[in-house]
Amino acid sequence: MNLFNVYPINPINIVKAEGSTVWDAEGNEFLDLYGGHAVISIGHTHPHYVKTITEQLNNIGFYSNSIEIPIQKQLAQQLGEISGKADYTLFLCNSGAEANENALKLASFHTGRKKVIAFDKAFHGRTSLAVAATDNPAIVAPVNQTDNIIFLPFNDEEALLAAFAEYGDEIAAVIIEGIQGVGGIREASVSFLRLIRSLCDQYGSVYIADSVQCGYGRTGDFYSHDYAQVEADIYSMAKGMGNGFPIGGIAIAPKFKASYGLLGTTFGGNHLACAAAVAVLDIIKQDNLLANAASVGAYLIDELKKFDKVQEVRGRGLMVGIDLPTELAHVKKDLLLKNRIFTGEAKPNVIRILPALNITKEIADRFLTALDERLKA
Repeated sequence: MNLFNVYPINPINIVKAEGSTVWDAEGNEFLDLYGGHAVISIGHTHPHYVKTITEQLNNIGFYSNSIEIPIQKQLAQQLGEISGKADYTLFLCNSGAEANENALKLASFHTGRKKVIAFDKAFHGRTSLAVAATDNPAIVAPVNQTDNIIFLPFNDEEALLAAFAEYGDEIAAVIIEGIQGVGGIREASVSFLRLIRSLCDQYGSVYIADSVQCGYGRTGDFYSHDYAQVEADIYSMAKGMGNGFPIGGIAIAPKFKASYGLLGTTFGGNHLACAAAVAVLDIIKQDNLLANAASVGAYLIDELKKFDKVQEVRGRGLMVGIDLPTELAHVKKDLLLKNRIFTGEAKPNVIRILPALNITKEIADRFLTALDERLKA
């Protein structure tokens, strides 16, 4: 049996990793400034992370949600404390797509409505409803297509007002990334997020803050939507939550009422996944990684804006997009093959920087030096 060929693969076999450094099978060293799509939040193989997971695995790795799992409550308590959402409740699942799927389902249960507002260039996942709310027809199968999603221009307040005026009593939810990742590191404006909050309150709709890539401390705030000083009704999360171990979840405002069977999962919230997530929160708190993401990210953005060949620098904290002209579209590949630096991309010409939250100014400088070299070349 061969693998189903759906990924374009770089011919690099990574066999070892530590912090923001990875090594291939030939012993070549690479700098990781992408963390596998913003997943590596506390650095590779952090000692506390490895120790916590190992100890948990030596006791019990999995049992179903039919029994008490105290580490779930520990995770919820720590998450509530560090995020400032202690009065919210937590539902655990396995991925960002599942988190958004459950958020949208819960919004529909709560309101009794079907329509969802999403935005151009949005990416919310590949499961049925999450992909229907994703603005990429190439990955929306016919079975996923629905008339219940209303796509609007991102940051267009007039279009949002018009949509609520026309459909307000039918709208179950508005789902929005605080900063679009796949969409090119585009940040939702403060006034736009506040308008969403106001309209959801007015019409009884649910504000879903997709924080899968842009959350979990990446921007310097725990959830990127926090910079608008509004509270969403549901926050979805995954990626950096487990530092590579699959885990996702939704933080749910107090107004939602739970009932047995309303949501469910086989693997979500298992002992091992929760141990990984607890270790991540331990390290974020003890190493003050929110402040580090804000300070190193601000330094990186300021320095990138000095490059005359860079068209625009977008983002916040350690979620940075470098918009290059078309003739420099090859720079991302050159950074990997010539400078051995992993970065990400957003089509057509945006380099995405999504490093671990504990990177140093020295690592940022290594990248800036390499980028300068590539741009001059």
